[in-house]
Amino acid sequence: QVQVVESGGGLVQAGGSLRLSCVASGSTDSINDMGWYRQAPGKQRELVAGISSGGSTNYGASVKGRFTISRDNAKNTVYLQMNSLKPEDTAVYYCNVAYFAGIFKSSWGQGTQVTVSS
Repeated sequence: QVQVVESGGGLVQAGGSLRLSCVASGSTDSINDMGWYRQAPGKQRELVAGISSGGSTNYGASVKGRFTISRDNAKNTVYLQMNSLKPEDTAVYYCNVAYFAGIFKSSWGQGTQVTVSS
C-alpha cells in the first residue's frame, strides 16, 4: 500500500504563487505515475497535472503555462508550482499516486485547500 499526504495550500491573492507538495510512504518502490487533481465546489474533480515515472508531464488546459509539476523520486515527493494564480484556481487540490501491487492501484491524499482572492 501507498499513502500520500499533501501540504502547501493556503490563501493567496490573484497573481501570486503557491507550491504544493505531496509525500508518498509505504510501498514506494512500486510507484508509477503521480499527479494533482482539483475539485471546486459544485464541480467535478479534474486533472491539473500529471508526471510519469520517466518524467513526462501533462497538464490541464486551464493551467498550461502557469503550473509546473515535478517529482523527486529519492524523496518520494511530487510538487506543483502554481504561478499567476487566478480566482478560478480556487479548489481543494488532491494528490494521486498510481502504483503496482499485483494490479494497478492508486491512492489519494486528503486534499489541501487553495483559495485565490481577487
